[in-house]
Amino acid sequence: MTICFFSAQYLPTPGGVERYTWNLALRCVREGGRAIVVTSALDGLPDHEVDGDGIEIYRLPVFPAMGGRFPVLRPGPALGRLTRRLWREGIDFCVIQTRMYVQSVWAARAARRRGIPALVIDHSTGYMPMGGGLPGLAGRCYEQLACRLVRAAGHPFYGVSGAACRWLRTFGVQAAGCLPNAVDPQALAEEARQDALDWRAALGLPAGAPLVAFVGRLIPEKGAAALAEAAAGLPGVTVAAAGAGPQADALRAAGVRVLGALPHARVVQLLCQANCYCLPTRYAEGFPTTLLEAAACGCPIVCTPTAGTEELLPGPGYGTLLESADPAAIRRALQAVLAVPAAARQKAQAARRRVQERFTWDAVFATIKAIAAGAAHPPAADHNY
Repeated sequence: MTICFFSAQYLPTPGGVERYTWNLALRCVREGGRAIVVTSALDGLPDHEVDGDGIEIYRLPVFPAMGGRFPVLRPGPALGRLTRRLWREGIDFCVIQTRMYVQSVWAARAARRRGIPALVIDHSTGYMPMGGGLPGLAGRCYEQLACRLVRAAGHPFYGVSGAACRWLRTFGVQAAGCLPNAVDPQALAEEARQDALDWRAALGLPAGAPLVAFVGRLIPEKGAAALAEAAAGLPGVTVAAAGAGPQADALRAAGVRVLGALPHARVVQLLCQANCYCLPTRYAEGFPTTLLEAAACGCPIVCTPTAGTEELLPGPGYGTLLESADPAAIRRALQAVLAVPAAARQKAQAARRRVQERFTWDAVFATIKAIAAGAAHPPAADHNY
């Protein structure tokens, strides 16, 4: 079976949707199928290649709107050449990541025209952060229109969490089910051992010094600045932030050890060694990958009640949910976790077992294969669509 995955952004761009796409494509290849990823062009990378994992990649020309966070397909000869080649690939099934990108609208309609069955996976629980006033209104109107166009193509929608499924109702969509975010516990364990780095030594900290990890884009919505302010009131506590973004310099000035965009193995090793992972996000997350990775690494979790926490941390015996994203609330939670490390680790082990039982990529891909197999009678091609 040839499965085509449409993801407006993809590795090496870091992010949860990017790794979600890669993990599913990788399992397709490992099980003897053919995986094609269609994404946006990046400087220095070819517009078509087969990578070291055996995944075929098409990178379509785009306008990098919103600093590259919202790529928009760029019409022209290059796009026409690549898409003509793509649709000759004998695609059996399409997986379209997120409902709001221009590429998602294009992919949903193109698959419908060609009679190729597909599904749409949504990863958000809110509108794109566009600010208030006219920009915010314009962004919401665009998302409503984009989702209406994707929905009109007739493909079923899935969410990566219960919250993501509920959010889809905002657009008049009843989710067909949940295809949760996931991890590969065995691969994470291997990365933890791979050329292992002692992060405390690398940061110049004494053995056993309190270390709090943050992993994600350094943007206001993710809450790293509030975490920095909270930790400033805890003597001896170091915050290490793995990620890049516009807040990097301000966070360094606030005492955070900004590590930049790290190889994934280094992120895993940081999570394995930290006293806790803190994500005080205000972002419209679908189901943060870093929460699952922290749980799989046995790292105690302190986070806001974002999407996915109801599934991963169903009670106080699994982690710490913040009362709010205010620095004072974060400080109180960190104090409690750091004061009784044995209790924090006990909760972390419960979360770890939950990940191993419920949130693995093998299970998610098995569900997608079953959906694809059940789509044996796709709608007739409508060339006037």
